[in-house]
Amino acid sequence: MPSKKALIRRPSPRLAEGLVTHIEREEIDADLAGQQWEAYAEALRTHGWETVEVDPADDCPDSVFVEDAVVVYRNVALIARPGAESRRAETGGVEEAVARLGCSVNWVWEPGTLEGGDVLKVGDTIYVGRGGRTNAAGVQQLKAVFEPLGARVVAVPVSSVLHLKSAVTALPDGTVIGHAPLVDTPSLFPRFLPVPEESGAHVVLLDGGKLLMAASAPKTAELLADLGHEPVLVDISEFEKLEGCVTCLSVRLRELYV
Repeated sequence: MPSKKALIRRPSPRLAEGLVTHIEREEIDADLAGQQWEAYAEALRTHGWETVEVDPADDCPDSVFVEDAVVVYRNVALIARPGAESRRAETGGVEEAVARLGCSVNWVWEPGTLEGGDVLKVGDTIYVGRGGRTNAAGVQQLKAVFEPLGARVVAVPVSSVLHLKSAVTALPDGTVIGHAPLVDTPSLFPRFLPVPEESGAHVVLLDGGKLLMAASAPKTAELLADLGHEPVLVDISEFEKLEGCVTCLSVRLRELYV
């Protein structure tokens, strides 16, 4: 039976100090961010996901973006080694959480860097963004851990956005969606559907055709609804100011032994 657990982590009181790379810094409303995080977690629970809170990392401004700290394939967890040195303290709490859930744990070692936001799983294909935060050694280490389990790893160049999943995610049928101006090589994906808004490129599969999406992408939501999907919209404006998206705020664990 597939598991439906989602790791989440409360925003740090220092959220406003989070890193920005490709956009201008804007002021963060910490209270609003907290409310938006609660609503995001509630949306997961409403659609059948059990949320598992990772211990807070109050000294790490970006720690709410829990996806970057780990990649999970089947029941094997690869603890990331963030390309941004200031984020490396985030991984300890996530490692403890996945170990408690019964994952077998592996690590990315120096000189490798890898952030979970650079990893898009479509069935047994794992696309890895090679660019700002993930280096070639990180890609090689991910291959060494997951290819023996049956995964096929495909490296994808990323230059216009922070992470691969800032540019593309995938629909339940495996079609990759992205905002074309930000996707370096759409031809790497067997099926690619361009969407009209940058934040429309990010979906979290809730199952049953439901897609968790940012409220800032109404045109994309309309397009995907027209294709038979059911968008579930959440406002994450404060996290978008830090280059965050709906995928960054949780790690969905679908293949634990339960």
